[in-house]
Amino acid sequence: MSEGEYKITDTQGKFLQVVKNGRKLNDPDWTSGRVLLSNKRLVLAGNDGKRTIPLQKVSALKGRYDVNQAVASVSDYLSVEFGKDVVLLSAGSNIDEFETDVYGALLNQKMLLTKHPAVEGGVVQSTDWEKARLKIDEGMINVAIASGTFVGIELDDIGSVERATRTVQGEQRTVLEVEHTQGETSVQTYISGKTRRCSLLESLLRKGERKNEGGVELEETEKEVLMALYSGVSSFEIPDFLGMDVDRVEEIFERLIELDVLEEVRKRREVSLKTRGRNIASESINEK
Repeated sequence: MSEGEYKITDTQGKFLQVVKNGRKLNDPDWTSGRVLLSNKRLVLAGNDGKRTIPLQKVSALKGRYDVNQAVASVSDYLSVEFGKDVVLLSAGSNIDEFETDVYGALLNQKMLLTKHPAVEGGVVQSTDWEKARLKIDEGMINVAIASGTFVGIELDDIGSVERATRTVQGEQRTVLEVEHTQGETSVQTYISGKTRRCSLLESLLRKGERKNEGGVELEETEKEVLMALYSGVSSFEIPDFLGMDVDRVEEIFERLIELDVLEEVRKRREVSLKTRGRNIASESINEK
């Protein structure tokens, strides 16, 4: 390895190229081999030889890229885009762990600008932009701000991600606006940086956003419970607030917990909204 290079992952896996020079390949098939990831490159070694992909050329990481039955037969893989090429990787026994390693190799300790909290509890804050560095862990994006503040953004807690153009330190820049929670409060953290870094970080953030999309069919009474919780009504006060029977409210709590909309804080009717619940409640309120 070159000076300053170190190994992150070395595992057995399989890989195939689905796009070459911007054109989809006809009927590609998987090749089994060794997958080595360092802080500078990705090496794919099979019976047909070895291929090296410099990490500085990787422009995006994505999920499914179904092109034929051979690809569709593998449930977990990562799409790596570099230049005009796309390679699919299925590495090791835990694709999520491998994906975290790749994102970490691409983004760890990279410098960016952040504004936190930019919005807190729906109120815009007068926070300044500050320099920060990233650290990617499984299920978590850690942002260490130069002033000493530490922000942890859980992928399972991301409510929405918006890409915008804003004035940042006197210049027009790409900004990622990430809605998540801090304690029990909904906040937005703004992140800006070089275009490639923003694109890579956006693909990771949107993975979390997709997990928490509404997409759940609820009865009107269930939506009323969510809207009440979203508005700050205690779970203990829900029966009186909505004029509903206590047993009925508990039935609704149980169903919403099963749907991953609420989480149980402790037994006997104390619950809190999860990210999916916040999204559904917000959508329901906007429909009123």
